[in-house]
Amino acid sequence: MAGDMKVLNALDSAKTQWYHFTAIIIAGMGFFTDAYDLFCISLVTKLLGRIYYHVDGSSKPGSLPPNVSAAVNGVAFCGTLAGQLFFGWLGDKMGRKKVYGMTLMLMCICSIASGLSFGREPKTVLTTLCFFRFWLGFGIGGDYPLSATIMSEYANKKTRGAFIAAVFAMQGFGILGGGIFAIIVSAAFQASFKAPAYEVDAVGSTVPQADYVWRIILMVGAIPALLTYYWRMKMPETARYTALVAKNVQQATADMEKVMQVEIGTEKKEPTSAVKSNNEFGLFTKQFLSRHGLHLLGTCSTWFLLDIAYYSQNLFQKDIFSAIGWIPAAKTMNAIEEVYKIARAQTLIALCSTVPGYWFTVFLIDRIGRFIIQLLGFSMMTVFMFALAIPYDHWTHPGNHIGFVVLYSLTFFFANFGPNATTFIVPAEIFPARLRSTCHGISAASGKLGAMVGAFGFLYLAQPQDKTKADAGYPAGIGVRNSLLVLAVVNLLGTLCTFLVPESKGKSLEEISRENDDSDEAGAQVDISHSSDSRTLPLK
Repeated sequence: MAGDMKVLNALDSAKTQWYHFTAIIIAGMGFFTDAYDLFCISLVTKLLGRIYYHVDGSSKPGSLPPNVSAAVNGVAFCGTLAGQLFFGWLGDKMGRKKVYGMTLMLMCICSIASGLSFGREPKTVLTTLCFFRFWLGFGIGGDYPLSATIMSEYANKKTRGAFIAAVFAMQGFGILGGGIFAIIVSAAFQASFKAPAYEVDAVGSTVPQADYVWRIILMVGAIPALLTYYWRMKMPETARYTALVAKNVQQATADMEKVMQVEIGTEKKEPTSAVKSNNEFGLFTKQFLSRHGLHLLGTCSTWFLLDIAYYSQNLFQKDIFSAIGWIPAAKTMNAIEEVYKIARAQTLIALCSTVPGYWFTVFLIDRIGRFIIQLLGFSMMTVFMFALAIPYDHWTHPGNHIGFVVLYSLTFFFANFGPNATTFIVPAEIFPARLRSTCHGISAASGKLGAMVGAFGFLYLAQPQDKTKADAGYPAGIGVRNSLLVLAVVNLLGTLCTFLVPESKGKSLEEISRENDDSDEAGAQVDISHSSDSRTLPLK
């Protein structure tokens, strides 16, 4: 049986060693790049509007039309969703290592190309930008299932959750890094190319050199990925893929002996026959549905619901920043100054609530478990969303903005110390090795679908009910207060769907996924207990 292989037992019981940290850095830098590339576009969309959609005589600076803005911000999400499904499937077919290099090169090439968008006309520049942002997203999408699966299969069972969470926590540093770099670039250009505010000189407020600012910010996303490409290529295939999927136990043992620098050894009769069993069912089978159907529904639904709430934060972020004076009115700034102020505001949010939440998860996930953290996170997000929504009029009055900011920050602290991390971790643990990357990709793609609903559906939904007060180009919506109430209900549904997901703390991957079970009928007997210690029991 899979669980009896010496190499897998050696990985499960290994003490934390240097190779664990190497794997975290290699996979984590990919995730740093993912976050930088996905989130840096929000730092420069205002600048793109000023450069390419300036209207002579207008009292306000140029801005991207709603459809163009949705395309620029959302096309990478579409690519990410497609990449998660495709590379997730390919990672189970070809192996994690082979596909891992492909995704990284695609990300590097498209990061650089997106800053070299061709032409001078707005339509040409934005079209080429969207084209390369789609393929950038496609590469980023592949990094989700592969990074999680590789880290999961390299880790020991005692600290596996912390290791996968540490990889995911690099997303926080990617967002932070994007903000800091945008601050540095915009400050340097601001010092070198002085410009008046828009209300003083509408044309002069956007200097020609501003066109370089957004290009530099987008292109630098390729650097951290390039730095780790060599090390990604040197990583051996994971032992679990080689032994359980490729059926080569001797190769898996040899690879891990080099990595762990210990002698593991193999039994004479431990190769392919040890892993041949009735446990070879595919994704679209009754056995999979019986054993893992509810688990896949749980991982997909919780990630979908989380990302609706998580990516809807742009609904009231601009209102908060303007209300507390972090971002003045656009007409009082020049183009590069606006980039600086937006980057500064987003960096402060990342520093105060985003990054700490990730690292709370890293330190506590193997102590209190995935289930408790996800349940607590969704529950607290529900409470804080209701606290923002019910007295929404109160928060809009002068003097009450600080309370709003505190609740807002707590909501996203508990998203990151909660389901934003656990929805990434759990799908890499609870499915069989031959389907692990595929199922993680499906779960992640469900999340990106939720991200599109949150980022764009609610952008329209949150418009004022009075059409005359809606943003230019948008129809009337249900208002911010009602949108926040809907989001609170979304988080409540996430809390309930968490009960579909098993606890995986402290167990080997083979025990959780029940790859030790050889009987066809084993799948029919599933313990649906939802205790935090033992929620899915393998049958012996």
